[in-house]
Amino acid sequence: MKVTYTSAATAEQLLDAEDAVWQQSGLESVSLQGTPWAMQPTAAIRNSWEHKKIGAVGKVELRALHNGEYLAFHLSWADANHNTSHGDNSVWPDAAAVALPLHEDTPLMTMGAPELPMAAWYWRADDKDMGYQVVAQGPGSSQIVDKTVRTRAKWADGRWSVVIARTFKSVDSPNVIQLEPGQRSRFGIAIWEGGQQERGGLKAYSGDWLPLEIAGQ
Repeated sequence: MKVTYTSAATAEQLLDAEDAVWQQSGLESVSLQGTPWAMQPTAAIRNSWEHKKIGAVGKVELRALHNGEYLAFHLSWADANHNTSHGDNSVWPDAAAVALPLHEDTPLMTMGAPELPMAAWYWRADDKDMGYQVVAQGPGSSQIVDKTVRTRAKWADGRWSVVIARTFKSVDSPNVIQLEPGQRSRFGIAIWEGGQQERGGLKAYSGDWLPLEIAGQ
């Protein structure tokens, strides 16, 4: 994935999924697959999901831009019945995340591993435009680091359009990834379909790390 540099875009323009500035970015289609039921963190979840489909969303369309200060990912996917709350706990909020490795050997499928952490910039539909920086070191280990990630989402005509963004530089912490223009890295995508009771480790994801090439200024 190439992150296009656009010097004239403001943070507000980057957060607006419908702004014309997004036409400057190339569009990529990323195929998703369900996380294996056997790697779920508890026996109760493994037993109840052994014969159920995990990973309701099979494809996400992706764009990426930066303005020298903010790096923004634009995700769009089909969802006929969007979910924005827990309701009676028969459904869960839809959610999405951009995953980023904090170590060269960090595994994506297991959301990191002990001493091989993974960072994620996370959006959930019941939190409106609030985003989270998350760190994980394996299934069931996700912890919120802070709320410096900015998000904005819109559902219309059977599709979610979600922007997930953060400043390149963030708090100085081993649990937070630092990025900069001109850098090469890797990333992954995860989508939770709340209407199918997906949450936690039950999700669709990109299968393996994908290359991320951030244009210089």
